Amino acid sequence: MANCVPDLWQSGAKDVTTRNNNGANRRKGIYLLPNLFTTAALFAGFYSIIAAIDGNMHNAAVAIFVAMVLDGLDGRVARLTRTESDFGKEYDSLSDMVCFGLAPALVTYQWGIAELKEHGWLWSKLGWLAAFVFAVSAALRLARFNSRADSSDKRFFEGLPSPSAAGLVAAVVWLVSDWQATGTIALVIAFLFTAGAGGLMVSSFRYYSFKDINLGRKVPFAYVLAIPLIFVFISFEPPVVLFLMFFGYALTGPLLCLYRRNRPPQADKAASEREG
Repeated sequence: MANCVPDLWQSGAKDVTTRNNNGANRRKGIYLLPNLFTTAALFAGFYSIIAAIDGNMHNAAVAIFVAMVLDGLDGRVARLTRTESDFGKEYDSLSDMVCFGLAPALVTYQWGIAELKEHGWLWSKLGWLAAFVFAVSAALRLARFNSRADSSDKRFFEGLPSPSAAGLVAAVVWLVSDWQATGTIALVIAFLFTAGAGGLMVSSFRYYSFKDINLGRKVPFAYVLAIPLIFVFISFEPPVVLFLMFFGYALTGPLLCLYRRNRPPQADKAASEREG
């Protein structure tokens, strides 16, 4: 009798695999543990939107950072437990679109950009257009990343990663909300950071991915001490520190581009030989 249950939903001790064009095995089953983290990240992104609609901008911004942490864990857990799958990859991408595309755009719009309509018809249209630019840029960025995942340099991202762009926008909302800043200046800040982060996502600037860091290798004891110190530093003034971190990372792409353009040709040749 033919098996009526699709392979995608089968479970058991034996892995269900297929081969891609390069002949490498790729898992088709669904694994519970990494997808639980992805679902939790998706919930955090959904909650961020609900909190923004209810006017709780502080919780809305914090929820985006929670989604970032959970999104970083699902891939790590999948690799450590060898439970990577095509389903998990697609599910993670859809979750990223909600958490780091729609949620930041809607949170920023609800927080301040919507108030631009008080300054005239043109500003009203520019306000929702900036939010849409961020959302569509996140979608384009994710599509480009997925289509070039097998051929791109793993050490660098092309364009600002969508979680980093979302973190920058969320940090701005958190920071200005805590400072209770209002008026035209706050609205212009929201507009510029939202549109600017969207532009950086679809740019060709290269951003260091940190993927070549081996978490399994031995490190000096001082490195271990540095980890809790980072969290202590963030705890002093979370919105300020997070904003500086994500804003600084967003600047590394354009700065690296300027450096590469202005450095001597001999340095370019030596760098290409090392990368080759």
